[in-house]
Amino acid sequence: MNLKPTRIETAAMAVIALQLAAAGFTATQGSTAPVPMHFNYQGVVDRWGDRTEAAWFILLLAGITVLLVGAISFSLRTNAPSEARRRGLSLAQGVCLAIMGLLTLLPLTLASPSFDPAMGGQLAGAVICVVLGLVGAVMGKVPPNALVGVRTPWSLNSRLAWDRSNRLAGRLFFWGGLLALPVMPFLSSHQAVSAVAFGALLIGAISVFESWRVWRADPDRRAV
Repeated sequence: MNLKPTRIETAAMAVIALQLAAAGFTATQGSTAPVPMHFNYQGVVDRWGDRTEAAWFILLLAGITVLLVGAISFSLRTNAPSEARRRGLSLAQGVCLAIMGLLTLLPLTLASPSFDPAMGGQLAGAVICVVLGLVGAVMGKVPPNALVGVRTPWSLNSRLAWDRSNRLAGRLFFWGGLLALPVMPFLSSHQAVSAVAFGALLIGAISVFESWRVWRADPDRRAV
């Protein structure tokens, strides 16, 4: 077994080190005032904590990062996957790492002494826009796999439906996240959360329909 770390594993070690540093910084330098820890569907704070809880949450994210990246690395190193599966797992690993790194910014920012809790919905919306953009950037390149992508009965039984539905979803997520990001600061918390949720659901529905439409017209499709 080759134990030399890959580029993603090296990046993961750097991200985890930054997460640990962020947890320590939050625990010692975070706001001494109550820290917003949860927002309702309208983007309004419905539970408060303190900087210690925010630091523990960052440590939890670091642990999840270790588990996700480590599990995929273990699978890649021990199961000798096919090239398509290897590519899919590597992309999934990179996306998971990017998402966990971005999520760490949430408690770090929420515990900042200068953060205004009224901006919680806008912050969450902005982070989700970036996450959707990252996911969209790779979705069109993902081969059929068991982890990521537009996985419907139709896309799994037609390579053409898989490719087209994932390319469409990737473009919509990428451009939707990119275009919505600069709008977030100008919306209320409720509007920001609602807009992001509605957009993600709409793109998901369009992608599912596209997988069915292409599968139906594919002469090489398998029955569902």
